[in-house]
Amino acid sequence: MGDFLTAAVAISVLFIGLPWLILHYITKWKQSPTLTNEDERLLDDMHLTARRLEERLQTIERIIAADNPDFRPSQPRREYPESDFRNHDYARRD
Repeated sequence: MGDFLTAAVAISVLFIGLPWLILHYITKWKQSPTLTNEDERLLDDMHLTARRLEERLQTIERIIAADNPDFRPSQPRREYPESDFRNHDYARRD
């Protein structure tokens, strides 16, 4: 009797519980709100600000390295393509 009960519970969990759990979270995922245009602009602004701050940090590191030859930056520098940050185009996602 114990083996039958164990097998019944395992089959129930496998064929009822697991699909229910998967379908439940798929439904929740589809109901969740997506990014709005304002959210995308905010993310673009944050990315732009992060890139500008990284450029400033690289400039500071170059100045310190020029004054102190023993200075070593903590991370390797990543170079981005030349672009004018002040003329950032937000209309590209609309």
